[in-house]
Amino acid sequence: MNTENLSTKKGLIIGLANDSSIAYGCLRALYEHGCREIIATYQSQKAYSYVKAACDKLGDIDLVEFNYSDEKSIEKLFDYVKEQFGKIDFIIHSMAFADKDSLHGKITDCTADGFTKSINISCYSLISCCRYAQKIMPDGGSILTMTYLGAHRVINNYGIMGPIKACLETTVKYLAAELAESNIRVFAVSPGPIATRAASGINHFDDLIEHAVTNSPMKRIVSIDEVGNLSVFLIDNLSSGMTGQTIYVDAGYFLMG
Repeated sequence: MNTENLSTKKGLIIGLANDSSIAYGCLRALYEHGCREIIATYQSQKAYSYVKAACDKLGDIDLVEFNYSDEKSIEKLFDYVKEQFGKIDFIIHSMAFADKDSLHGKITDCTADGFTKSINISCYSLISCCRYAQKIMPDGGSILTMTYLGAHRVINNYGIMGPIKACLETTVKYLAAELAESNIRVFAVSPGPIATRAASGINHFDDLIEHAVTNSPMKRIVSIDEVGNLSVFLIDNLSSGMTGQTIYVDAGYFLMG
């Protein structure tokens, strides 16, 4: 892969939690392919020590506390990105949320408040990102978000996040169509089950992993580094003719019934 292009790129990664998070896999892959000008966000002071320790393994990463709550919070984040970089070439949106009752309970028991908060943080925040990204992506770029197979199939214990991810993937298609005129490409990356901090909130997550290993053609799960490598490709100019897709990196698990 031509890493010279990546050495000139600048971007934002939203959603670092620790060194096992998907966002960190993307950060590490970008860093290893020559991209150094990256701003990354963490959710809270509680997470900071884990994120800082992980990033220190790579180099001097600009870390910003960011907990999406409304339009003002994301506007403040993008004002900072503009102040630091002027313009950027990519955004990785790795942010999702569902409260325990909405995630663990039946869909029919999900409250309006639970659904609204989940779709606001997990999906609408991507729309907000794209709104502000247009202002600081004059040369175009790539915007990536993270999804899961539960958008298309009923996955045990995935709860309300299935419908939320389905909405996210459709949103990606519409955003890709709208932003194409600005040469901004939008993708949903769909990893298989990976043992991240976020995944630990799903009941019987070990069963999901076991099922993926047993039923995927490659008989294994993927790593955060493999997700990161796909992200590098989607940000690199080598993927310049692509936009709007949901792209699976799950050892072929999505193929199997």
